[in-house]
Amino acid sequence: MTDLKGIGMTSQRTRNRLVERLREQGITDPSVLTAINEVPRHIFVDEALAQRAYEDTSLPIGFNQTLSQPFIVALMTQILLEIKPRVILEVGTGSGYQTAVLSKFCDQLYSVERISDLVKKARQRLRTLSIDNATIYHSDGFEGLERHAPYDGILVTAAPKEIPEVLLDQLADGGRIVAPVGLDLNQDLKIIDKSENGLVERNANKVRFVPLVSCKSYRANTRLSANAIFSNRGISNGLFSIDGCV
Repeated sequence: MTDLKGIGMTSQRTRNRLVERLREQGITDPSVLTAINEVPRHIFVDEALAQRAYEDTSLPIGFNQTLSQPFIVALMTQILLEIKPRVILEVGTGSGYQTAVLSKFCDQLYSVERISDLVKKARQRLRTLSIDNATIYHSDGFEGLERHAPYDGILVTAAPKEIPEVLLDQLADGGRIVAPVGLDLNQDLKIIDKSENGLVERNANKVRFVPLVSCKSYRANTRLSANAIFSNRGISNGLFSIDGCV
């Protein structure tokens, strides 16, 4: 049975200290601070890392992905909430922690994740927390999620080189995208507001996220790597293929 309350370094006292730290760093929306306090971050990481769950740091979740540091989760949530979105698309479910936080502030949340094992774990965690207004799809974030568009808010949790055009198309008039954009050490947290007059873009913070990877590029890179391995071993790999996301 999952321990939602926590003990020791996952206790309520430890969560309270994290919230105070976030407040000192400039998170001013009391509802966001309450959400950070209430959502048990320790259930979104492996048990071996649970004691570090309430440190203000990112943590690995496998598959070369990370759980964002609480300050960034709180900051992105606070920025998105300024427009009071009712329907939100999250690109990059990851562990499901940001999903759980966002679910407290909208009527309906849709989230897409390309890695099937992360999808399964995130769905289970949301069930554990009895979150019923969030739906996770195993899908390519670069494609957005056309079936439920348009969205009042889109939050992206990995960094593309530039915002995919399809996400701009799926954003409602009056809507907002919050997303890290750029390569490696040169990333900006961008805020893009859409109106009938066009798009207005501005930078919020310097950030560092894992790259947003499309299923197409993943398949191509994996196929090339496999080709090189098989070729070096003198093996024909004509039957090798990867379909869909991982």
